[in-house]
Amino acid sequence: QVQLVESGGGLVQAGGSLRLSCAASGRTFSWFHMAWFRQAPGKEREFAAGINLRSGSTYYADSVKGRFAISRDNAKNTLYLQMNSLKPEDTSVYYCAASVYSGGYSAGDFESWGQGTQVTVSS
Repeated sequence: QVQLVESGGGLVQAGGSLRLSCAASGRTFSWFHMAWFRQAPGKEREFAAGINLRSGSTYYADSVKGRFAISRDNAKNTLYLQMNSLKPEDTSVYYCAASVYSGGYSAGDFESWGQGTQVTVSS
């Protein structure tokens, strides 16, 4: 059984930093992609950052490029999202996701999800 557990969210002032973690368990060796999505109140879930676990290639939404960095520690089976220069518009619930398929980075391309962690950026 696959399990993804996020942590590291919280309240931070604009310009500050946070690091999110996603502890993974289960058939992690079969995963092709992992990613971070976010969802603000009243909005659709959107892609923030992704990583191809086979090649190590990383991908970012334009809104976070240059400020966020996704990484994975294979020994710890943990995915990270380092978020710097945070803005109030980054306020969302952040979700970790994984997929065994070599598809894209839309929410519908991922079949395993964590429960989410709240990030709030005050102005």
